[in-house]
Amino acid sequence: MKLDGLSRQIALTMGAMVFAVTLLIVVTAYTFYYFAFKYWPTEFNQSEWLPTGPEWVWLISTTLVGLALAVFVAIHLSRRILVPLNSVTDSIRRVARGDLGARAVAGDRSLHEAALLADNFNALASELQRVTDEQTFWNAAIAHELRTPVTVLRGRLQGLAEGVFTPSEALYRSLLAQVEGLTRLIEDLRVVSLADSGHLSIEIRDTDLAADVRAVVDLFAHALQAAGQHPVLDLDARPMRCDPVRIRQALLALLENARRHAVPGAIRIQTRIEDGMCRLRVEDDGPGIPADFAPHVFQAFRRVDESQPGGSGLGLAVVAAIAHAHHGEAVCVPTGAGGTRFEVQWPDHLVPAREDERFPA
Repeated sequence: MKLDGLSRQIALTMGAMVFAVTLLIVVTAYTFYYFAFKYWPTEFNQSEWLPTGPEWVWLISTTLVGLALAVFVAIHLSRRILVPLNSVTDSIRRVARGDLGARAVAGDRSLHEAALLADNFNALASELQRVTDEQTFWNAAIAHELRTPVTVLRGRLQGLAEGVFTPSEALYRSLLAQVEGLTRLIEDLRVVSLADSGHLSIEIRDTDLAADVRAVVDLFAHALQAAGQHPVLDLDARPMRCDPVRIRQALLALLENARRHAVPGAIRIQTRIEDGMCRLRVEDDGPGIPADFAPHVFQAFRRVDESQPGGSGLGLAVVAAIAHAHHGEAVCVPTGAGGTRFEVQWPDHLVPAREDERFPA
């Protein structure tokens, strides 16, 4: 039977323990009889204290059987212990070679610590695989989003250089629109990446959010009107504690999302201070979000219909990132009329970060 290092160590240790216990029993027995014959000779027959031949056979055979039993139990126990340990070791090697699907076998769960080690490794490997898959998805999504504007810019600039296109204000405005789209995409990627790393800074101060909302809506009103939509404002005039620049950025993302995906009609924008929370809501009249997609609506590059052209897929992820930076959350709930309400909520008692806690925005 071939034993590895740990199995051999367990077997030798248990064998040594059995031998030591047997030796201890024999030695203490003879020590007892030695003192008994010395101090109480009338009570013990000294001629019978030495073991006979059969007794020696019995002592030796008992010791050997104990040793064999100890080795057998040690090997069995070591195998139960080594199943999860060897599985974890093998899985670590496979992960190191790039096989992120490797998982360890917990084996006998009565050995709680060994099984827990295998479970913890599997959890680590699953998270590593998830992060790697997410990174691969992000790389593909970013490349996809950058490809269209870069291709358009390259084609039109090449056409201008070769005289295919005639320089005109409309052409230059079209090129500028592509550059602005790239700028927005880069800024959105920056915000989401900073939020994921915990480095998205915010400047908390008392803000007239109602005035900021009106300014953003006025700026965006033409785009809404072109989509057949009109804003309806219901604003709380009380000052709110927030980063006004980031909240305006979140509102713009929500309005852009409504412009692209909502049906013509009213876009209701509301601010409230309720139950110690500041709330910014944007609600449309439809068509609503499928129930199976709702849990993913704030994830980057996730769209209800991937086949339909749209924005970068980062707008709602930016909204969620800004909400989390305010120690709040972004939620999406259906309305009774078949539309969707997006809400950004954060505590009303935020305190500004200390200078040494701020990160570059």
